Amino acid sequence: MIRTICTTASLWIALAGGALAHPHIFVDTEIEVIFDDQARATGLRITWVYDDLFSMILVEDRGLDPDFDGALTAAETATLQGFDMQWDPGYPGDTYALSGDTPLPLSGPADWTAGYAEGRLTSTHLRRFAEPVGMDQTLVVQVYDPSFYTAYSLLPAVRLTGVEGCSAQVFEPDHEAADARLQAAIEELAGSDDVEGAFPAIGSAYAEEVRITCVAPS
Repeated sequence: MIRTICTTASLWIALAGGALAHPHIFVDTEIEVIFDDQARATGLRITWVYDDLFSMILVEDRGLDPDFDGALTAAETATLQGFDMQWDPGYPGDTYALSGDTPLPLSGPADWTAGYAEGRLTSTHLRRFAEPVGMDQTLVVQVYDPSFYTAYSLLPAVRLTGVEGCSAQVFEPDHEAADARLQAAIEELAGSDDVEGAFPAIGSAYAEEVRITCVAPS
C-alpha cells in the first residue's frame, strides 16, 4: 500500500535501486499496545518512521521544504496529515495481530498524525481490535508487507499503556532463510516483463514480531 502513496517517489526509488531490488522503502516501526481497566488489549498505536530517501523524494514531490532546511512550517505539516492513510478496502495495513494462533481483526486507521523532522517522515495511527482481547494467551503483533516492497523493522521499545504485570519482547526472523527465498524469487523472475506485478508474496519471511505476555493476577 505504501507504494501507492506517491507515484513519483516510487518510480525514483525503483530506478535508484534497480527493478529487482526489493525492498524499495524502509520503515522503522514502533508499537504501543493499549489496555482497558480490565487488563484487556483494546488497540494498537502504530508509528512509522520512513527512510531518508523516501522521505526526501515524497517531500520534494509535494513541493514542501522549498528552502531545504529539513523542517516544515505548520502549514506545510498540515498538508502531510493522512498522506499514508488512504487505504484500499481490505488492506491489512501491514500489521497483523494474533492471540496465540488466532488472528485478530483490526479496524482501519484512525486518529492519525504526520510530521517531518531530521529528514525523515513520521506518521502514527490507531487501530482497534474488534473486541477487547484477554491476555490469557500471548498477544503477537507482526509487521510486514507481503509483497516485500516495503521492509519494516520493529523498534525495541514497545509501549504497554494502561496495564501492569505485562512484558513485551521483539523477535526477528531467520534472515538467512529469508534471504535464500528472496534470491530464489529474484532468479525466477529474471527477464520478466512485469517484475513488480509478478513478484511473489515473500514478505512474511522477513516479518518481525513482538510478543506480549501478562502475569495472571494471584
